[in-house]
Amino acid sequence: MADYLVIVESPAKAKTIGKYLGKKYIVKASMGHVRDLPKSQMGVNVEQNYEPRYITIRGKGPVLKELKTAAKKVKRIYLAADPDREGEAIAWHLAHSLNMDEHSECRVVFNEITKNAIKEAFKTPRQINMDLVDAQQARRILDRLVGYNISPLLWKKVKKGLSAGRVQSVAVKMIIEREKEIQSFNPEEYWNIQAQFFLGKESFDAKFYGLDGKKKELGSEEDVQNILSKLNSDSYNVTSVKRKERKRNPVNPFTTSSLQQEAARKLNFRAKKTMMIAQQLYEGVEIGKEGTVGLITYMRTDSTRISETAQQEARTYIITAYGEEYTRQGKREVKSDKKAQDAHEAIRPTSVDKDPKTIKSYLSRDQYRLYKLIWERMVASEMAPAVMDTMSVDIEQNGVLFRATGSKIKFPGFMKVYIEGNDDGKKEEDRFLPNLEEGQTVEKDEIEPSQHFTQPPPRYTEARLVKTMEELGIGRPSTYAPTLDTIQRRGYVALEDKRFVPTELGEIVLELIVEFFPEILDVEFTAKMEGNLDSIEEGANEWVNIIDDFYRSFEKRLSVAEEEMKEVEIRDEPAGEDCEKCGHEMVYKMGRYGKFMACSNFPDCRNTKAIVKDIGVKCPTCKEGNIVERRSKKRRIFYGCDRYPECEFISWDKPIARPCPKCSSMLVEKKSKKGVHVECSSCDYREETN
Repeated sequence: MADYLVIVESPAKAKTIGKYLGKKYIVKASMGHVRDLPKSQMGVNVEQNYEPRYITIRGKGPVLKELKTAAKKVKRIYLAADPDREGEAIAWHLAHSLNMDEHSECRVVFNEITKNAIKEAFKTPRQINMDLVDAQQARRILDRLVGYNISPLLWKKVKKGLSAGRVQSVAVKMIIEREKEIQSFNPEEYWNIQAQFFLGKESFDAKFYGLDGKKKELGSEEDVQNILSKLNSDSYNVTSVKRKERKRNPVNPFTTSSLQQEAARKLNFRAKKTMMIAQQLYEGVEIGKEGTVGLITYMRTDSTRISETAQQEARTYIITAYGEEYTRQGKREVKSDKKAQDAHEAIRPTSVDKDPKTIKSYLSRDQYRLYKLIWERMVASEMAPAVMDTMSVDIEQNGVLFRATGSKIKFPGFMKVYIEGNDDGKKEEDRFLPNLEEGQTVEKDEIEPSQHFTQPPPRYTEARLVKTMEELGIGRPSTYAPTLDTIQRRGYVALEDKRFVPTELGEIVLELIVEFFPEILDVEFTAKMEGNLDSIEEGANEWVNIIDDFYRSFEKRLSVAEEEMKEVEIRDEPAGEDCEKCGHEMVYKMGRYGKFMACSNFPDCRNTKAIVKDIGVKCPTCKEGNIVERRSKKRRIFYGCDRYPECEFISWDKPIARPCPKCSSMLVEKKSKKGVHVECSSCDYREETN
């Protein structure tokens, strides 16, 4: 019979921990929170110091009953929920539900689910940290006061099912403001002059830099012609050659935010998916004879530090796998962000020796890809800097200056393992230049002027929005993914080509919140509130005072809004066609995944249709239908015949409106990391495009 009961959140975590603790311990899962504020009412007594009223969550009765039964049969109970505010609150609620003494040393925390970490954690149990619990309660109560007061107003004045929250409203505001910037952007003309030169048989590219030794911008075709008129021969002089050695340091191991950003760039993962898979890797995966093993440390963190033990393990691995010259000299400098709580280590593999390739067969495709990303990033962070040989060359004729730059890797260092992605998706490549020297003459092959226009700021991707929210101090590691999910589910924003665009509904709701509750949308106010919540966790502030300071002014604004907010009617936009089932007009609706068509006779007629885009290409199979762009259930774009199901033509690649010159089959656009090219769907014909 077991002596101890250990309670964690999930069955997977319970299984992993149970394996390490042995027969004296029984490990059970609470399946997350067992108590919460009621869904059907506010659940916060404003008159009694904002006292929360907690109830057992619907459906958790059987779980709680099982835990109570198990608790009666053991000498001692340990609460081992995740090591953050939410986990501390889960432990506190469990202690209340099981009639435990919350001042007893019942709380066990660990940053990684490995045998040593678990054994050590159970040697030093502690009391429940009420500062952490109060910080979680304060956030929960604050969000309840905002959401359960503003949401009913929006239901009454706009439409049912809407919500407003502190962090989600600011995120929507950022997306809408970016859209306004794009709409109001005035492009400015500018020109480049690209030149190709030869030194013997070697060619290289250079770009116009300036005139008479000074940098010059080209704003018009007239400026370009003035420059070109000065060029009177094919021979140019090399006037300056600068060679330098540049070191490039590795990036730090992942935080929650940087993991979400890099997984979006390199793996095309949404933030929600990244966190779901990271949770699986943290809680444990079956690894052959080893059984269930936790593969990464805790995935909600804003710290970039790693333990001395992990650093040493990484260095040993690097020396064995790559050689001593690839290890970092000295300790990695960890700069602490003022906004960072730094409660846990960075996200890293629990054991560097578990090389992704050696455990690939035990992981799902997505688990492997994310684990590989985390493993490579951490190992690279402990490697030597890369050394680059760089070269800058000035080429001149009659005062007109062209500049060529080149670089090549002299020593790869950390780049042997990992190179950070970027938002435009371009891969870094060596740019070689011939071995040029001052005083040499090079020959012009081609000079090509090109017109350009400045571009507006890009719409936010999930990764870019998370990064910006982090920089502004809005939200915390645990809130980014839920926030992005919520604003899409509410229909305030939609994703188009993986970028956020605001909906009409989002703009209407934001306008009302701006008018009546401006402090909720103030970025500085929201960031300051996050700081206040952190100060509660640190024991420097009482949670009731923080809530009261906010609610006193908020309550006044609420009274004004209830009196003065006008009703808004959102009319459906006609789709320009009739319903084929009942004959009524079809209208555009906004759903979680963007716009779709629905019958205006709803609910009597529930006909809906996806919006398809004709790409102007005839179907190569039936020769009658047109090819249209569609989306799969997983939101992936594909192309099919508009006569489906009569014609079942389908293509994941975009067909183009001309046949292959070699075999007359269909040509398609293929996307790769290097860009877009055209190739034949049947033969080996291929052509490059920009």
